[in-house]
Amino acid sequence: MEELRKRFDPPASAGDGPHSGILVLNEQNFNDTVNQYPRLIVDFWAPWCGPCRMLAPVIEDLSGEFAGKVQFAKCNTDENQHIAYQFGISAIPTLFFFMNGQVINQIAGVLPRPQLEQQIKVAFNIV
Repeated sequence: MEELRKRFDPPASAGDGPHSGILVLNEQNFNDTVNQYPRLIVDFWAPWCGPCRMLAPVIEDLSGEFAGKVQFAKCNTDENQHIAYQFGISAIPTLFFFMNGQVINQIAGVLPRPQLEQQIKVAFNIV
């Protein structure tokens, strides 16, 4: 029973970990947030998604590493289906990279941390 609970309990909400600067997006704050942060990565995820749960600690780590350079946010696709539809999310996890309110890159699936870190540096021209 404990194993089932571990598998199906939702992960700790964004903001509970060591890098609590990860924003939680919804239909009320999505557009304002995208326009507020010059460099933003939105993680589209769902609590039942195993790969999403695998990616969550990587996002936490990267949010600390890129603090002050890139803002990270999470958007639960189950709770925000209109946003997921608007962006054509057909697989999760999917990361959208926004620069000055415009989508500049997207990644579907889980990448190893070094590859994801490199993608972020290239997309946002961070050395």
